[in-house]
Amino acid sequence: MPVLSLFYGIIVRMYSEPNGKHKMPHLHAEYQGKEAVFDFDGNLLEGTLPNKQKKYMAAWIAIHEDDLKANWELLQNGQEFFRIPPLQ
Repeated sequence: MPVLSLFYGIIVRMYSEPNGKHKMPHLHAEYQGKEAVFDFDGNLLEGTLPNKQKKYMAAWIAIHEDDLKANWELLQNGQEFFRIPPLQ
């Protein structure tokens, strides 16, 4: 699964699934062995992260919503993704 960004120990990934089962745009975050799935509004869909990391993710998603949507389209069409700057 491609790594889109890495910040504050959080690894952010997005699946490439051309014609796959996932219709709703989402991304995966991993932090110290915990995993969570977020939608592009920053809502936690499943899994768990510590509260501080959930807030980091919500902020990063809000800042990079257009980049996330563009990457979703690229990956779902079997094309190359681009890295997204980390939260600073």
